[in-house]
Amino acid sequence: MPEGPSIVILKEAVQSFKGQHVLEVAGNRKIDLQRMEGQKVLDFLSFGKQFFIKFKKFSVRIHLLLFGTYRINERKETAPRLRLIFKEGELNFYGCSVQYVEEELDALYDWSADIMADTWDPGKAKMKLLKLPNALVCDALLNQDIFAGVGNIIKNEVLYRIRVHPENAVKDLPEEKLEELIKEARNYSFDFLEWKKQFVLKKHWLAHTKKICRRCDLPIKKLYLGKTNRRSFFCDNCQITYA
Repeated sequence: MPEGPSIVILKEAVQSFKGQHVLEVAGNRKIDLQRMEGQKVLDFLSFGKQFFIKFKKFSVRIHLLLFGTYRINERKETAPRLRLIFKEGELNFYGCSVQYVEEELDALYDWSADIMADTWDPGKAKMKLLKLPNALVCDALLNQDIFAGVGNIIKNEVLYRIRVHPENAVKDLPEEKLEELIKEARNYSFDFLEWKKQFVLKKHWLAHTKKICRRCDLPIKKLYLGKTNRRSFFCDNCQITYA
């Protein structure tokens, strides 16, 4: 599943279509796709793992799910979920969720929770975390109401970077360590963004999918932890349990 930085890359890549009118629409989603025909794209937005195409009276929300992809000015052999054709190019989405949003996006989304946004508010994130004292940090980092855009890669790398065991409860972290978690969730997301743009992201992974801890030269554990039951890669030796 693409994480927040990958959606930011998509948003940046389609800016040339902003202000253009949709000339043709195609796709295999069972919604009224033709509603977009003739409409002017007012903006492209991202919120966490979600991508939005904003029109005058509605928006289109696209989630790439686990295996969704997109193509700009080119096509795959498979049928698209959504194809938008403009005067100067086209945009194709595959294997994704496509839905209309009738409400104003500002009324639905707390942009201060988006880990990649200029409006990101670490203080608000801390307040939300403190309201979930019993949550494991491996679950808390994946909570999109707190860290919109953080996915499993970022979760594993942040916890390794700050030397925190994924099975710590939020309430057991010292305050300075909780603040470090919040800070590094954003820092790592922007590192992720730059490495992804340079096509070197995997070269920088320290824990995710790794076998040996670079700090301790001991085995990295792989377990499915927390309520989210997502893969956690961690070192029992240098990632501390505070309880």
